[in-house]
Amino acid sequence: MTANPTLYQRYSRELRELIYLSAPILGAQLATTGMGFVDTSMAGQYSAQDLAAVAIGSSIWVPIYLLIRGILMATTPTVAHLFGAQKVDLIASPVRQAMWLSLALSVVGMVLMMNPMPLLNVLEINAEMAAKTEAYLEALAWGVPGICLYQTMVSYCEGRAITKPAMLISFVGLLINIPVNYVLIYGKFGFPEMGSVGCGYATAICFWIMCLLMFCYTRFNQKHTEVNLFDRFEWPAMSRIVIHLKLGVPIGLAIFFEASIFSAVALVIGKLGAVTVAGHQIALNLASMAFMVPLSMSMGITIRVGQALGAGDPQAARFSGYSGIVATLLTATLIAAVMWAFADALTSLYTQDAAVKALAAQLLIFAALFQYADGIQVASNGALRGYKDTRVPMIIILIACWGIALPLGYTLGLTDFIADEPMGPHGLWIGLVLALTLSALFLLLRFRSLSRRAVATQLFAMKVN
Repeated sequence: MTANPTLYQRYSRELRELIYLSAPILGAQLATTGMGFVDTSMAGQYSAQDLAAVAIGSSIWVPIYLLIRGILMATTPTVAHLFGAQKVDLIASPVRQAMWLSLALSVVGMVLMMNPMPLLNVLEINAEMAAKTEAYLEALAWGVPGICLYQTMVSYCEGRAITKPAMLISFVGLLINIPVNYVLIYGKFGFPEMGSVGCGYATAICFWIMCLLMFCYTRFNQKHTEVNLFDRFEWPAMSRIVIHLKLGVPIGLAIFFEASIFSAVALVIGKLGAVTVAGHQIALNLASMAFMVPLSMSMGITIRVGQALGAGDPQAARFSGYSGIVATLLTATLIAAVMWAFADALTSLYTQDAAVKALAAQLLIFAALFQYADGIQVASNGALRGYKDTRVPMIIILIACWGIALPLGYTLGLTDFIADEPMGPHGLWIGLVLALTLSALFLLLRFRSLSRRAVATQLFAMKVN
């Protein structure tokens, strides 16, 4: 009679902890997205060319940022394991090494962003637009070390289950970004009028302000005095950095593979006409915004699982993982219901063109189904990160995105090889949904296998002792 209430109480407690961790992460994600929205809208009010320069520049910057951020995210499970094991005195060293790595990665990012012309020439961007895009990226590049150091400190805080400060600092960055954009774009208070280049410098300034605020918090707040993160200097140790890279590179590549597949699909759909491109973009934009919810929850799952494993409790880690996946499924159901029920209202926020609205509403059905597949796969991946298992998930996502989604979507959407006639954007979305469904299934099975093995290993060790 008490089994079900006890299980319910455990799940309720786990859900509260997950929401407590994930809600601020979601807030930080929304603030970061808001900075991109502010840049785009304010550049668009200045001129169409400057809007295009920011849009093209962002399509180059965002994949670079996601790759670097993914690599630095390895700090979270590392810290979570040590914190769960109550080895607080050992946390500072791997975080310091991650900071050295973040500086090295920022140099690579800056070099790529300051030399975009080869890629812009491949994309056949006209000379004037390419020059504006290059100038915007060069300005933005000066902020890359700041955002990399900031993300390292954020990952450290997340590993300790401290997520609110990053949300608050992200919103401060967003609020500062608006007036600084205005001053630099339009040339106020004696500054030169810079247009889209001003957007780049404004965002770079905000990145450094966010970095400084996070440094002050982690350096002087009493919660971090026991870690002593900045109390001593430590030279880079290649052996420690290599360990971080082995864990972090697969995370970064997995994020990059999934993000890049949508860019590839957008390029393929570009051949199908303006209405198709617009309808696809609306559905994709709504799906991308909805994706922030399970993505934030997956980061919370990583923290819960990692700390439980660090504390030597694989059964609690398994329960945290499954509870997080169930919570993500419930969230996906709610989001899918909203997309289905309010498709017309949602598409009306973007356009009043009847043809575009009709296509976008049809594609929202696939976007709703997409929430289930993407939710399970990102939640399972978050749980696996807690186990420091990153290589196999990377391979699964690579095969799903580039081995299944794009070839199948292209075949269904642009050829009559399977269907009687090309299915257009519907075929491409079918490919995406099916591929991510398979990815979700295999990642879930991977988590099931690892978590069962960890529990069995502990039980065996207890019997032997």
